[in-house]
Amino acid sequence: MPILEIIVQPNPILRKKSKEVNLKEISGRDFSRLVSAMEKTMLEADGAGLSAPQIGKNIRLAVVNSKDGPICLINPKITKKSWAKELGQEGCLSIPGIFGAVKRHKKITVAYYDRAGAKIKQIAQGMMARVMQHEIDHLDGILFIDKLVKEKAKRHG
Repeated sequence: MPILEIIVQPNPILRKKSKEVNLKEISGRDFSRLVSAMEKTMLEADGAGLSAPQIGKNIRLAVVNSKDGPICLINPKITKKSWAKELGQEGCLSIPGIFGAVKRHKKITVAYYDRAGAKIKQIAQGMMARVMQHEIDHLDGILFIDKLVKEKAKRHG
């Protein structure tokens, strides 16, 4: 399967809200190939995650890399967010060479469908919570550069 082309900012598709995936399509060969190609592309690009808008598809689909391998998120929704947030460095395959500090919820609960069409409810924290929030933002047309925290100048002396 060929590695997909990753769309870069300022392509307008990155700013569109993605449409829900029709769950009947999940079992189709084309959908399965798309997910596999997205996983390969993410791993090849050394990304923590990849959303469908980043490869030119306006659908609510993302893949994230976990310690156990890629996870497919179909129609993901954050159903619960921790009150506590933390600052962390982020980058994006669609915005090469730019990194910055973004404040994200420390812990989230995400409801989504997996590749087999099973409904999953997952609690994520730390890096996984950060990556999932970043990818779900993509599905809503939001980029991490929209959320950069301006670092306060530190006084020396």
